[in-house]
Amino acid sequence: MHDQTLNDDKAIHGCGALTEEQQVKSSFVEATELANDQIVALEKQLAEMKDNWLRALAEGENLRRRAQREKEEALKYGAVNLGREMVSIVDNLHRALESCPVTDDMSSNIKSLISGVEMTAQEMLNVFQKHGIKKISPLGEKFDPNYHQAVFEVEHNDHPAGHVAQVLQDGYIMHDRLLRAAMVGVAKASSGSADIPSSTDDSCKKSS
Repeated sequence: MHDQTLNDDKAIHGCGALTEEQQVKSSFVEATELANDQIVALEKQLAEMKDNWLRALAEGENLRRRAQREKEEALKYGAVNLGREMVSIVDNLHRALESCPVTDDMSSNIKSLISGVEMTAQEMLNVFQKHGIKKISPLGEKFDPNYHQAVFEVEHNDHPAGHVAQVLQDGYIMHDRLLRAAMVGVAKASSGSADIPSSTDDSCKKSS
């Protein structure tokens, strides 16, 4: 009887020790799973933060490039409107010189005045060149509606059809931007020849 009681106590204690071990293992598994979940969450958060940082970095670089491009364009084309006004002044200077050619019977004062106008006109052209403004004087060139404005068409022996036969007014460009189209007369085919390009016809119709 006494031996049976001892055996029962051992059995009870043995079962209790096994249950405690299982609880420790279960707690360890739960802690491990919780730690893994936290690691996954932190990795996801880190990836999102890295993505946001890369986006912000890219946006900052785009803004920097845009600002640099706008700055360059402002420096390059900032004087476009001024250039359009200045070409008219150069035209007036040239008209003044053409209307008053130098002759031997002119007084020295008049000759000095004309010389001063010539120097002013040349200095204006030098300033134009410095700022990327170039003259368009397309005599003999193929008509280009992007840079030429056709005022009339004329049969011409020295220039093929569709080419500029006469320049009425020089044009100007600033770098690659048109300030003023050159006003031109365009050679057309003589009777019985092929017609000139339609782009020239359209330009003449627009200007008429």
